[in-house]
Amino acid sequence: MASERPADTVAAAATPSSAPRPNDALARSPLPHSPLPIDAALPDLRAALARSNAAVLVAPPGAGKTTRVPLDLLQASWLGTAKIILLEPRRLAARAAAERMAGTLGERVGDTIGLRVRLGSKISSRTRIEVVTEGVFGRMILDDPELSGVGAVLFDEFHERSLDADFGLALALDAQAALRDDLRILVMSATLDGARVARLLGDAPVVASDGRAFPVETRYADRDPNRRIEDAMADAILRALRADPGSVLAFLPGQGEIRRVATSLEGRVGPEVAIAPLYGALTPAEQDRAVAPAGPGARKVVLATSIAETSLTIEGVRIVVDSGLARVPVYEPGLGLTRLVTARASRASVD
Repeated sequence: MASERPADTVAAAATPSSAPRPNDALARSPLPHSPLPIDAALPDLRAALARSNAAVLVAPPGAGKTTRVPLDLLQASWLGTAKIILLEPRRLAARAAAERMAGTLGERVGDTIGLRVRLGSKISSRTRIEVVTEGVFGRMILDDPELSGVGAVLFDEFHERSLDADFGLALALDAQAALRDDLRILVMSATLDGARVARLLGDAPVVASDGRAFPVETRYADRDPNRRIEDAMADAILRALRADPGSVLAFLPGQGEIRRVATSLEGRVGPEVAIAPLYGALTPAEQDRAVAPAGPGARKVVLATSIAETSLTIEGVRIVVDSGLARVPVYEPGLGLTRLVTARASRASVD
């Protein structure tokens, strides 16, 4: 169902990011180990993968599955000295996951935790967990169909259902059936219908984490159809800043809209409010500045594309403003090409 309102404002308590729970092999971690909802599901997940070569994990956003599950599985007896491959849908999410897990171990990316993305990799002989993007994994398994030295492949945020993720899962299942019956495949998602994917994996066990929810108030803001979406979004963001405390995460369809909203907000917010764009074409340093929490007494307005929808926690965000629009690929059969068009975002995506 398409969203009927172009600009939705949601005020919510942000889920704090936390490091994985310590265990025998990870006891040297210098970061505080706050409990997360995924902790309660880890024993069931370990048992499921001990008796089966595939499983499905359903855990809501903020449960901690991205950074805690791979580290926990490092101790599994079936893994031995093999590696774990963790697939992320985007480079930003891959870098954030790798850096968080490496920080948990008191290391740098490239030691126990490695990163492999387009145009850059940080891998060493000590690497046990490789965080890769879905496109990179497709090339990896085509080059080595047996996935030599790999004990488990984890598909994170699978509900996004990209062509690369579907292609990678198909190849991994083929390798498991024909070459590597010991290869573990774990599909993880926040909103997935676990039973349907479990059937695809040969009736694999499904492990669910209840997560933890916070009260969310949704406010729908009407927009004059004769006004540009950038002007309406700037006004909605200013109203949200005046009405509620905390930082703001605003979703816009593309880079051009983000730049125009940022220009519109300049001079209209106080000196304590920083404007931070976030999209794929930015440099890693610029992306890191957008994701980093605001300083003491400061607030931040993060203007993002769908790059920030999943696999990413921006600390301090209590307000989300969604334009109700998204840039989606549409295949043109007459031209034989796929082009991006701006369309109404689905209500499920906005929620």
